[in-house]
Amino acid sequence: MLFSEIEKAAAGAQKSMSQQPENPSTQYEVSPAALAGEPVIPVPIPAAGASAPIPQRIPRWLERIELLLRVMLRMYIGLAVCYAPWSPVFWDQNPIFLRYPTLAALAANGAVRGLVSGLGLLNLWIALQDVLYRRKG
Repeated sequence: MLFSEIEKAAAGAQKSMSQQPENPSTQYEVSPAALAGEPVIPVPIPAAGASAPIPQRIPRWLERIELLLRVMLRMYIGLAVCYAPWSPVFWDQNPIFLRYPTLAALAANGAVRGLVSGLGLLNLWIALQDVLYRRKG
């Protein structure tokens, strides 16, 4: 019963709609993805006079929060990497170094510890440069 009511409503809508002649337009081109057995779907071509949409600017507060989070993360990583080689808990009792004694002997070298700490200092330096020079405004 419901199906017959829908058919009647659709038939009434078709009768009341005005039929407009199809006007082939040069604004559309055939989609290259159409196959032999599928219907052809027109793809709109941008007009020659139309310009691309203007990209919206990122809000200033969002840029500031992003800068703050980036600096905090770099400082945290920098401090952790500076501290880790000189901490017995993180460096001397590391499960990776306990499993591989050759790697532990290399990691116990002062130059390797200094190199890792230098990477931490580099992270801190980059965070400082971000704060000082990338503050636009």
